[in-house]
Amino acid sequence: MLDEDLAELYGVSTKALIQSVKRNPGRFPPDFMFALTKQEIAILRSQTVTSRQFKAVFDAIRELMAPPVPTPKRRIGFVSTDEDQVRKAQKR
Repeated sequence: MLDEDLAELYGVSTKALIQSVKRNPGRFPPDFMFALTKQEIAILRSQTVTSRQFKAVFDAIRELMAPPVPTPKRRIGFVSTDEDQVRKAQKR
C-alpha cells in the first residue's frame, strides 16, 4: 500500500501523513514506512503503465464481445400512432 493510499484512507493529504509519521515515530511500528530506491520507483511505474495498457486492451475486447444494442423496429404498413398524429398536426 502506498502513502497516497493510506492518506486517502485516513482522509488527509500525503504530505500530512508523512509528516505525522516522521514527527511521531513512537506511534508507528518500525517497518510502517520505507522509501523506495529510484530503480524500484522506475520498475513500479513501468508496471503501472503496463497494467493500464492491459486494462485498455481488455476493455476494448470486452466492448467488442458485448452483444449489439438492439435497434428499434420499423413499423410495417400504415398503422397510425399518437406520434404520427402529432406530427401531422404540427405540419398543418
